[in-house]
Amino acid sequence: MPRKHRVWFPGATYHITARGNRKDKIFYEEKDYDNYLELLTDIKTREPFNLHAYYLMPNHIHLLMETIDTPPSKIMKFIHMNYAIGFNKKYDLTGHLFQGRYNAKLVMDDEYFLQASKYIHLNPSEANIVKAPEDYRWSSYRAFMDQSQSTFITTEKTLDNFKSNQDYIEFVLRKEEAIEPKKIN
Repeated sequence: MPRKHRVWFPGATYHITARGNRKDKIFYEEKDYDNYLELLTDIKTREPFNLHAYYLMPNHIHLLMETIDTPPSKIMKFIHMNYAIGFNKKYDLTGHLFQGRYNAKLVMDDEYFLQASKYIHLNPSEANIVKAPEDYRWSSYRAFMDQSQSTFITTEKTLDNFKSNQDYIEFVLRKEEAIEPKKIN
C-alpha cells in the first residue's frame, strides 16, 4: 500500500520530528550536533525556509519549519540523507540511522504554533537533561533570549504574539504544561 502524500503548499508550517532507528542515539558527540546544524544551514541557504524553533536531543530532533517555495520532503531528504551518510562513515556503521521517514504535523493556527514552540524549547529541561531551557546548547531557545545569538532562526513570527522577548520567555516558563503537539514513538 503506497504512503499517503503529505499536504504541502508554499508558506505551510510544520512541526517536524525524527527519531533514531530503534530509538538509538543520532548524536554521539558535539561535532555530530554541529554537523546536523551545518546541513540545516546549508539547505536553508539553497532552498530558503523559515526555521522558527528547533532542538536536537541525543536520539531525536524537533523542528518548527515554515516552507517558502520548497516542500519539507526535499529539505529533510537533503539533511537526513547527508547526515546519515556522514554519521555511518564516521562511526563505521551501516544501515538506517533514522526510524522511518520524518513526521510532519501541519501547523494550522497560532495557538498550535506557540504551543509547539513552547514544547520544543522546554523539552530538554522536561527530560531532565538540563535545569533550564537556556542551558541546553542544541536548541533555538537562546535566540529568543538574545536575538543577536541566531543567524538562522526566524524569531519574528513567534515574537509578534508578545510585547517583548521577555514576555515570550515568561510564556515558555509558565507552569502550565506545554501541550505536546505530537508524540513521537
